[in-house]
Amino acid sequence: MRYLVVYCHPVPESFAAAVRDTAIAALSDSGHEVRLVDLYAEGFNPVLGADERRNMDRAPTDPALAPHIENIRWAQAVLFVYPTWWYGLPAMLKGWLDRAWATDVAFSLPPDGGRIVSLVQHISRIGVITTCGAPWWISVLIGQPGRKTILRGVRALCAPTARTLYVAHYDMDRSTPASRAWFLEKVKKKLAGF
Repeated sequence: MRYLVVYCHPVPESFAAAVRDTAIAALSDSGHEVRLVDLYAEGFNPVLGADERRNMDRAPTDPALAPHIENIRWAQAVLFVYPTWWYGLPAMLKGWLDRAWATDVAFSLPPDGGRIVSLVQHISRIGVITTCGAPWWISVLIGQPGRKTILRGVRALCAPTARTLYVAHYDMDRSTPASRAWFLEKVKKKLAGF
């Protein structure tokens, strides 16, 4: 299977980088073809400008988006690796969704104003691996908006039978070397079965 790993963290030596590396190794070891998009490392511009917004009725024309669009069209599975900040997606990742999962890339808009038509039904797996500073019960109480954005919103465009995966290290602010090692092992096991 062709996996697109979308990674979003500004600190190269973060625990999220260890999660990313563990995920890529687990997918590769299972025989999957993997492409990595490291949004911060490439300096992705998440800002949706006024002209781009005015022209959202057609595919983006910014040449910087071309490799991202090609990756979306190539992928059969997408795995997001990011920290949960303020219970949601980092702004950089949200900007990537806004700009890359666009009209005539992820969906088309019928001229008669009917329902949108998915263009990414070739994607049959959507996964999230994240860290959350808060304990799980607070995250659930707030409603886990980041989880819902990807596993409900993005997934709604994918194959109707698309499988989902959500793995979170909660209470990250009080994590220990043991809890982090346990989590990396959990990531390996979950991806082996995904």
